[in-house]
Amino acid sequence: MKILFSFLISLLIISNTKLFSAERTHLTRSITAEQFYKLLIPGNEWIDLPSYDERNEWEKIPEEFRSSFINKAEKLIEYEWFTPSAAQYLEYERSGSRKIFEVPYNEKRNNLEIFVLAELCEGKGRFIDQIINGVWSFCEQTYWGLSAHLWLQKSGKGLPDVEDPTIDLGAANIGYLLSWVNYFFKNEFDKVNPFISRRIEYEIQRKILQPYYTRNDFWWMGFNSEFANNWNPWINFNVLNCILLVETDRDKKVNGIYKIMSSLDKFINYYKDDGGCDEGPSYWQHAAGKMFQSLDLLYKITNGGINIFENSLIKNMGSYIYKVYIGRGYFINFADALNKVNLPPGLIYHYGKRINDPGLKGFGAYLAQNNEYIKRIKNTSYPIAEILQNLFTLNEILIEKPVEPLIDGFYLADIQAAGARQIEGSTKGFFFAAKGGHNEESHNHNDVGNFILYYDGEPVLVDAGVGTYTRQTFSGERYTLWNMQSAYHNLPTINNTMQREGKNFFAENVSYSSSDNLVKFSMDISKAYPDEAKVNRWQRDFNFVKNSGLEIIEQYELAEINGDTYLNFLTNRSVEILNDEIKLGDKIRMNYDNKQLEASFEKVNINDERLEKAWPEGLNRLRLKLKTSQLKEVIKILITDNH
Repeated sequence: MKILFSFLISLLIISNTKLFSAERTHLTRSITAEQFYKLLIPGNEWIDLPSYDERNEWEKIPEEFRSSFINKAEKLIEYEWFTPSAAQYLEYERSGSRKIFEVPYNEKRNNLEIFVLAELCEGKGRFIDQIINGVWSFCEQTYWGLSAHLWLQKSGKGLPDVEDPTIDLGAANIGYLLSWVNYFFKNEFDKVNPFISRRIEYEIQRKILQPYYTRNDFWWMGFNSEFANNWNPWINFNVLNCILLVETDRDKKVNGIYKIMSSLDKFINYYKDDGGCDEGPSYWQHAAGKMFQSLDLLYKITNGGINIFENSLIKNMGSYIYKVYIGRGYFINFADALNKVNLPPGLIYHYGKRINDPGLKGFGAYLAQNNEYIKRIKNTSYPIAEILQNLFTLNEILIEKPVEPLIDGFYLADIQAAGARQIEGSTKGFFFAAKGGHNEESHNHNDVGNFILYYDGEPVLVDAGVGTYTRQTFSGERYTLWNMQSAYHNLPTINNTMQREGKNFFAENVSYSSSDNLVKFSMDISKAYPDEAKVNRWQRDFNFVKNSGLEIIEQYELAEINGDTYLNFLTNRSVEILNDEIKLGDKIRMNYDNKQLEASFEKVNINDERLEKAWPEGLNRLRLKLKTSQLKEVIKILITDNH
């Protein structure tokens, strides 16, 4: 125990944080280190999956899944295990492409999972040699992380430094996978050669556990910054699995897990009370989702001793994902998100079950009760233990009453996001969503004041979303990408000036109100623009009238006019400009004052595989140019259907 308390003291000193201050340290305040030491279940008693030898249990997995895994493994039986070349690492620096490295890297990991699942389901030993080849290949690999994340190392870029093991998303994922492979097959490995398991455990210790135990400067830990994003719970969850499955020293195990709890507290503390995910719904599963899985695992390894599921913040972080659901598979896609997100139904269902949220639980069942869920399990689209949990709880989720969460509306005051639909429980009519916020949000786009509009469950005015990740996406060049710029969101360009990135560019005087027939969401977005925009005030009012449509009122005051000012609108629909009306597709009309505004539109050159898949019909940018020379003006736009 002395080791334990000396560790905690050093953690507090080295990280120079206020772990036990007024912050919402839910985990480390819910249980002391001494209590945790006593509550931690010994060994692997917490695992609720059958061992490899329990053949009767594995035969309970439906035959269609077992056959699928076995057939895939049989086709891969001659697979040659990939070892990254220097050129594949260097390609990221040379061209910015992540695919050259990540496609074969992910294929290697996925193929190992397929062999593992096939052997667990069949139990005849046919795939043991390929499993050994796979884990040996990873053990021989210098660096488990991604080429795009070499900046974590002191050398900074290019090629990995074997003497500087750093933990990124990729390394943590591999550590997680190998820990579970070793758990299931250690006895089988030892029959072949005891050096196999010893090597796995050695590499996990060297590449994951020792860096985690001894370092506090990984940014994602949150010890040296108030900022935290999905990296924190995603990596912490994977490391937690590594510690539980590989670490044999109880003091080190307790120290490591308590450090994970301290780091997770930093992630939880970053969130505001409304539980809104500023990274957008695409990252919810890796942010709040991985947090939930971490909390669930901590609950299991202490027999319920660690239990913060009744906390309102934890509940709000879960319910966020159905609040931003539009319908027909579409989600509000602010930040780095696409219009459709393949969320893990099992995770959503179990989250809802644990926090007793019927909406979340029913949403998980709704997402699960289609062939896509079955297909994604068969394609090993989830981490190995999650796939197995999905398989062993399949009947439970498939008989749960499905609920498509077409809620009336919401307002998340802390992240300044709102949404509303015309008809609760239906995709019929309009769905509207808008945001305020600031331009240093996680996975930020310069989009303060942006909005989207759907009709009968289909897009009308849209956020293009995020394209294929390259070096430029997360660099100083991020805002040279068109889809990150305010001029390609549903926002004004003022005096030929777009919004600027940074926390100092934000919405102010944000207000929201809702009644039976009217939702009002207003803000002044002038502070989101730099000085050269010469804007003193730009009040943007959204009036969503449920029995008619959306009214947008722009009240602005400029210091001077030194360039053109436009209202930009992005749409996936055809555009036809009439006298004082614009037709968006067949049903939607946008009315404007042609004495104030001159309308034009242009085809957007998407030129990105990911975005082209999201918007196969293409995108048009509608531009309403201000004709007035007045410094102060009120402009009204009315969007309705043609019923």
